[in-house]
Amino acid sequence: MFALICTDKPGHFETRKENRDAHLDYVSETGLVLQAGPFLDVNGDMCGSLVILSVTTREAAQEWADGDPYAKAGLFSDVRIEEWKKVVG
Repeated sequence: MFALICTDKPGHFETRKENRDAHLDYVSETGLVLQAGPFLDVNGDMCGSLVILSVTTREAAQEWADGDPYAKAGLFSDVRIEEWKKVVG
């Protein structure tokens, strides 16, 4: 499994809102997302994303990340891909 840790570009909240439906459709259609949700800033506004993917290679995680409508819209300033091992839950 791999985790995507994504940080939104400052001032791109509208980009997130405009592409949210396409992003959620992508999550559903690909069937690879185990858990996901936005990071929140101190005001409770969305400012990034955490996505846990059920894939076996970093390349597959990168491919998924590249196809995400949020990424295609230029929402993120940074995307980290980390191998992740589920221990609890």
